[in-house]
Amino acid sequence: MGHSSVDGSPGSPTVLRTVRLDGTPVYRYQQRPGLPPVSVIRFDTEAAHAGLPPNHRHAHDFLVLVYVEEGTGSFTIDGAERPLRAGEVHAVSPGQVIGVATVAELARSRAWSVAFTPDAVPALASVSPLTWTHHPLLALFASSAGHGRVAEPDQANWSAWLADLAEELADPGRLGAREAVTALLTRLLVAAARLAPAAPGMPDPLVERVFAEIEARFREPVSAADIARTLGYTPGHLTTVLRRRTGRPCSNGSPNGA
Repeated sequence: MGHSSVDGSPGSPTVLRTVRLDGTPVYRYQQRPGLPPVSVIRFDTEAAHAGLPPNHRHAHDFLVLVYVEEGTGSFTIDGAERPLRAGEVHAVSPGQVIGVATVAELARSRAWSVAFTPDAVPALASVSPLTWTHHPLLALFASSAGHGRVAEPDQANWSAWLADLAEELADPGRLGAREAVTALLTRLLVAAARLAPAAPGMPDPLVERVFAEIEARFREPVSAADIARTLGYTPGHLTTVLRRRTGRPCSNGSPNGA
């Protein structure tokens, strides 16, 4: 949303990759030299959507996280309508078809949209592309989830994190900007994952420890191997245990934790 209303214009983070047989355009993330594969858009006026044609449908080959600050609206994901309400976070996975009936539907909302590729986060960059969709950090992107609601006391934190992320991306040459972007995106993903529906049964202590460790170290580059060592496991063993208990591996289980 928001990121794909462009067609490769200068400075745009996306570019048209292909058009499906049904006419749906698919956009890919256009990596910009020297910048992390992350971009943020804040939209709160009708003018922000002036480039969207009527009945705009599109898909991405990257991930998009949308946080609604206030207002209402709606859009569709793979044909299913999804209302937009204040305090909600929506996750859009690569390949899902996004539809917007009219510009007015989005103009009633004030929201943030974050586009990124998995290699923007060290904990995801080390995961095989075949398994990244099952990683705990991307729990909200699972087909059984898709969206969650931020508790009212935490909504100000979300707005602050996104504003900080946009500020760091606006000045990528500033000392430590890349590390700050990685830390802020990781923090957002941890918070989003915790909004995903919980699996049946009691919380798993090991899974909780993994999330706690990721959150405690979100300001520094950290790999799945680092987390495993801190918790007293080998990367391969931790991956096996997490996959058995949650269906989501912590890494691809290679010997070096990559």
